[in-house]
This record gives sequence, C-alpha cells and structure tokens, in this order.
Amino acid sequence: MIRLKVKEVAAAKGVSMRKLSKAADIAYNTLRTIYKDPYRQVNTFTLDRLANALGVDASELIESVPDTPLKDSTEKCLNQ
Repeated sequence: MIRLKVKEVAAAKGVSMRKLSKAADIAYNTLRTIYKDPYRQVNTFTLDRLANALGVDASELIESVPDTPLKDSTEKCLNQ
C-alpha cells in the first residue's frame, strides 16, 4: 500500500496548506483531501506539482507501508 507524506513534508518545511495549494497550483480542497486521507489515490501530475512546490523529489512524498491485516472475524467470513 502506498501512503502520501505530503502533510509531513510540508510541516517539516513550515509550509501551510494554503501556501502549498497556491504554490502547486492545485485546489485547496484537493490538498485538504490529501492531508485527511494519505492513502488516497492521486495522479502523478498532482504529485509532481506538490513535489516541485516543496522543493523535493516526488519519491520523498510517498512511502510503502504494509497492508493492514484483516480482523479475525472479517477474515473468517471471507474464507467461508
């Protein structure tokens, strides 16, 4: 699973959501959604704009995380 680190990178650089949305030329609501749901699918164009606005490589805005294991009861239901 891929997780976006936009919020963390922006915070480390002291960049507010408003400033980042303007610098990346993306809608504030789009950025807010990315901040609220770091597992959200985002297109590469948006990711590239965010990376450029933050002065980082796009690879610094993503990380690979293990999938969350299913709870035992859910797993049992699926396996029946």
